[in-house]
Amino acid sequence: MHSSSRRAFLSGRRLPRNPWEQFCQRLRRTVAGEFIEYKVDGAAGSGRVTVHETADVHHVRALCHEYGVVFCLEGLSMPMRFVEQSVIWVRPGKGMSRLSRIDDSDRWFVQPGCTLGDLVDAGFVRLGHLPRHLTVAAWLADRTLSDYATGCTHRSGLEHVSLLLGDGQSVHLGPFATQNTKPLKGLRLQQLVPALFRLAAGPEAAACLKSDFWPVRYRLDAIMPVSGHTQNLAHLCIGHGGDLGWVEWMVLNAGTTDPEQDRTACYSSDLVAEQGLDDAAVTLDWDIKAAFDPERVFPDYGQDL
Repeated sequence: MHSSSRRAFLSGRRLPRNPWEQFCQRLRRTVAGEFIEYKVDGAAGSGRVTVHETADVHHVRALCHEYGVVFCLEGLSMPMRFVEQSVIWVRPGKGMSRLSRIDDSDRWFVQPGCTLGDLVDAGFVRLGHLPRHLTVAAWLADRTLSDYATGCTHRSGLEHVSLLLGDGQSVHLGPFATQNTKPLKGLRLQQLVPALFRLAAGPEAAACLKSDFWPVRYRLDAIMPVSGHTQNLAHLCIGHGGDLGWVEWMVLNAGTTDPEQDRTACYSSDLVAEQGLDDAAVTLDWDIKAAFDPERVFPDYGQDL
C-alpha cells in the first residue's frame, strides 16, 4: 500500500506540515474570498482574507476554532502584533456592504463591509471627518474613534447588533431595561446577560465609575448609562477591538450618531495605571472577555492601547 506521502508525491501535491498549513489549505478550499498568506521569518503563520458572505465568516471562525488560529478584524489603528500565535486578518468585502433605511426613519440597517463614505453619502454627516475608506466594522471596533465619556455610549447612534461569538452562535444585542420581563432568546444570551449585569453590580465596576474616563477596554458602562438614557447591550461592541466577536450587522441612527467625544481624558493602559485602577479594570477586562469568548477564538487585546 502506498503511503500518504508517496501519494502526495505522485500527485504533485505536498501535504501540509503543520496546523497553520492545514488551516490555509482548508481555507482556500472552503472560502470564496481572496486569501493572502504573509511570509514573515521567525513569526507564526499569518494572512488576510476578504469575505463577501456570512457563510464564509462562519467557515473562517470554525477553522480558527479547530486549528487555534486567532480571528482578527482587519482595519483597526494600532493593531496588536502576533509573533507566537497564528492569526488571520478578516476584512468584510463589498458583498457584505448593504446599507438600507428602515421605514423612512433615521435608522439604518448596516452590514460590516459598508464604508464610512457610504454612511456619509447616506446622511451620516457627523462622520464626515473620518476616513471614507474605513469599514463600519473597523470604525465600531476601534477604541480610538469611539472613546465616549462614561455612561455616554448612546452618542454612538448604535441601536442593535448581531454578534457572531467564538462558539459559532449569534446573539442579538440591543436596548435592555432592568424591568424587562421578556425572556431572553437562546441559551447563550440567557447566560451572557446575567453575567454582564453581575459584573456591573460588582466592586470593580463601582471603582471604575469614579474615574474621569472609562478605564476598561470593554464598555460595560453601556448598562450603567447617564440619567435619561436606556441601557443597551449593543454598546458593549463599541471599541471592542474585535475581541468579543464578529459584528454581522447593526442598526445605526443617523439622528443620534455623534462622534465628538467631548472628554477630559481618554483610555490608555498607562493612564489606567496612573489612576490606580489596574486591578479593577483588568479584572473586568478578563471577565467580560470570558463571558463573550471563553475559548478565545478572537484576540485577547485587538488594539495596542
